[in-house]
Amino acid sequence: MIYLFLADGFEETEAIVPLDILKRVEVGVTTVGIGGRAVVGAHGIAVGADFADSEMPIPDDIDGVILPGGMPGTLNLEKSEFVRACVKKAAENGKLIAAICAAPSILGRMGLLKGKKATCFDGFEGFLEGAEFVDDLCVVDGNVITARGAGAALEFGFAIAEHFVGKGEAELTRKAMKCRK
Repeated sequence: MIYLFLADGFEETEAIVPLDILKRVEVGVTTVGIGGRAVVGAHGIAVGADFADSEMPIPDDIDGVILPGGMPGTLNLEKSEFVRACVKKAAENGKLIAAICAAPSILGRMGLLKGKKATCFDGFEGFLEGAEFVDDLCVVDGNVITARGAGAALEFGFAIAEHFVGKGEAELTRKAMKCRK
């Protein structure tokens, strides 16, 4: 199972677009609201998560974690012991870790980007501790996927999909959605 974490102030596009793509390729995703099931994005859009962090233990079935950015969503994710524990568990088991916009800064401060290529939203490059910054919309380095921001949400979502279902299936979905690469 992939766990997508939502905290108040998350960037809506960075969460919903990858979620939609993963649902289309039939990859299991569970949304987890940090602090409750009702979460409000950075632009006032309310979203209902599948579970609240308080309703579940650290999952044993983590295949991947997704951290949308936005402010103060990124800060709220980083403050969460639950999120940090899930990210750490994914890292320890070589599972997918995906972060977009400001959220790659969380991975950098956790020491998970050492020796990796990564990208992030402008101004957060200094928080990618140990990473080689790459000025691309989306960067894949092994089990870590990072992306620049809301405008990169499609590329981010398709990169995550490709990780789980392969390039062919991801490209079929991209074409069905009329998305250009």
